[in-house]
Amino acid sequence: MRKKRKHSPRKVSEKRHAARPDRKEARQEKSLERDVLTCLYRSEHAASQADIAAELKLDRGVHKELTMLLADLVAQKILQHGTKDRYSLGKQNNLATGFLEQHPRGFGFVTRLSVRDGGPTYNRDPSVEATHMGTARHGDTVLIRVYKVRQDGRPEAEVISVLERGSDRLAGFVSFEHNKVRITPEDPRFPFSVFLDGKIPEDVKEGDAVIVQLADFAEETANIRGKLIEVLGDPDSIDVQMRLVIEKFKLLHRFSDQAQEEAAQLPEEITETKGREDLREILHVTIDGETAKDFDDAVAVVKTKKGFRLYVSIADVSHFVRPGSALDKDAYERGTSIYFPGRVIPMLPEKISNNLCSLIPDQDRLAFTAILDFDRQGNTIGKRFVKSIIRSHQRFTYTTVRQILIDNNKEVRREHKAFLTPLKWAEELAIILQKVRKDRGAIGFTLPEPEIGLDENGRIKSIGRAERNFAHQLIEQFMLSANEAVAETFTENSVNALYRIHERPDPIKVQEFTGFAQTLGLHLPKHRQDPDWFGQVLDMVKNSPKEYVVNNLLLRTMQQARYDARNVGHFGLAATDYTHFTSPIRRYPDLLVHRALYAFISKSAKKKKNQSAEDLKEIGPFLSTRERLAVSAEREMNDRLKVRYMQDKIGESFDAVISGVSGFALFVELLELFVSGAVVIGELSDDYYNYDQKHHRLVGERSAKVYRIGDLVRVTLLDVDLRKNRINFTLAKE
Repeated sequence: MRKKRKHSPRKVSEKRHAARPDRKEARQEKSLERDVLTCLYRSEHAASQADIAAELKLDRGVHKELTMLLADLVAQKILQHGTKDRYSLGKQNNLATGFLEQHPRGFGFVTRLSVRDGGPTYNRDPSVEATHMGTARHGDTVLIRVYKVRQDGRPEAEVISVLERGSDRLAGFVSFEHNKVRITPEDPRFPFSVFLDGKIPEDVKEGDAVIVQLADFAEETANIRGKLIEVLGDPDSIDVQMRLVIEKFKLLHRFSDQAQEEAAQLPEEITETKGREDLREILHVTIDGETAKDFDDAVAVVKTKKGFRLYVSIADVSHFVRPGSALDKDAYERGTSIYFPGRVIPMLPEKISNNLCSLIPDQDRLAFTAILDFDRQGNTIGKRFVKSIIRSHQRFTYTTVRQILIDNNKEVRREHKAFLTPLKWAEELAIILQKVRKDRGAIGFTLPEPEIGLDENGRIKSIGRAERNFAHQLIEQFMLSANEAVAETFTENSVNALYRIHERPDPIKVQEFTGFAQTLGLHLPKHRQDPDWFGQVLDMVKNSPKEYVVNNLLLRTMQQARYDARNVGHFGLAATDYTHFTSPIRRYPDLLVHRALYAFISKSAKKKKNQSAEDLKEIGPFLSTRERLAVSAEREMNDRLKVRYMQDKIGESFDAVISGVSGFALFVELLELFVSGAVVIGELSDDYYNYDQKHHRLVGERSAKVYRIGDLVRVTLLDVDLRKNRINFTLAKE
């Protein structure tokens, strides 16, 4: 019995093509087919041929072609011909919509797939070849038709139409060609060039970064027209790089006129104290980094007969940003502040974030305070939450607190004599809380972070290891306690609110990790699906050369923490209840948590408009997406600056750790600079190396020399690629 041939977009009906071999006519037929499928996909009801022709505004001369096309699509069961001579999508239409993510080489994948009820489901994102892309480009919402599913489960599809353009603007670099100005897109996922229309400013130079507005294009082409809308300038400037990242990730960086107007109308000083608990005499202090500009949390610790009382006071952003206001809408759309070296894209205007809601020393400020009582073992024995008015009595930096508590610096201690006892109490409580969390299994990843220094011109001057001392841990323990206490209150009282959840790791990924660990010679304890097991693994490699790699790989087994209306606990913290309460200046979820908590403690949940469980089901995923976007943008910005920092260090050598091995390269991380790059296998000229995938290593064919993940090596910088943000090394000569 002969198998039925699957329909491919490369082939249309032989019946139609036998009569019309002309390529132009074939393209017209294909275009008509796509228009018809798009029309019927968009339509909520079956449509007659006349309806379709009217919707597509077809000339009468095309009606015969339409008749033949409809008959052919019905024969292929892509359409069905129903009663009253009407057409609708058939059971084998294989149509779906999604978001196009294009690769620099032209092909792409369609993510966030959506199919009609009763349509086929796919386990993997469909791929689209460059020749089947049509006029679609990266970021577009597209209608596709799957014409094949490969043996590995990957669907292959063609783009039928662009339902919505992702953006009509992009950033790129200027080059002059004869009498034309070419713009090469900065994002390589746009594999075309843009030629400018209109007058070009005389001061535009070769290589300048610019932003252009694209003309829509109806034909498939590698070159399109565009209009210059902004000249950014020298791409080596950090501010230009920031704008390029903003354009690449489509970040919101300008507040609406309405939001700016609302911010301008806010009072210049704090005057309202009605209905608030006066905590101005409590010895609150802020502890932040040297370069911090907004201080949204203040703490105080008092020793009691039973143990300790902890005050965690958070700037009361909800007092100034009301639900439904323009400020609220702008903040929600951003979701979070985004931090770049020396720069920030704030979630809220500066008047709020750096003034009214910044807990500046010796200034009255409105706050939302968690007052938590602990016994001497660190058990919570009481908690309450109040709207308050506070006054920060001192702005400390992490460095100063370290000098007082750890270094016992006599001069610094003498300068801050009034705070020595409260800081000692805070140290005692933090140590107890840290032990409680470790004993219950909280996972303590130790991944160092880079600290990028800038000069007065905004260019990167240094990269170093960001200091993390006990002062950081002290504040972290207090913030965790406040977040847990608020979440416990929500759970105990069935309050609709956003939780910060972290689900159990993927067992398959954990199994892969244990297999890899064996290749490193690690004898792991018998696996248990609880946080304590992960902590034991990290303790095994602490202060060893393998520490960085094992931390990194173990972290990859974890699921991403996210916001959700369901409380399933936080695996990494070994916490049954967790949320984000402590930073509403820079995280919108915290603002929602403040509103939900106040509605509960004021016993006015019915009177106040609060988020419903149904609303939170949509809000949680959206805000999680905004958070991931911010993390990606921050990482991208750091990578760009690192590449530029390294460009004048070609030929220099560095100590590194092998962080990955593939069939074509060793991937390395410089130990001191936190710069990553690759050593292409072709650069290993002393031997021919084979890739041992099972053991994650390269093995020399003659010498049997081995390079594996976790090995320390010495590398020499070979070159940098500013366009692709890539750094290439070779192994240093011994």
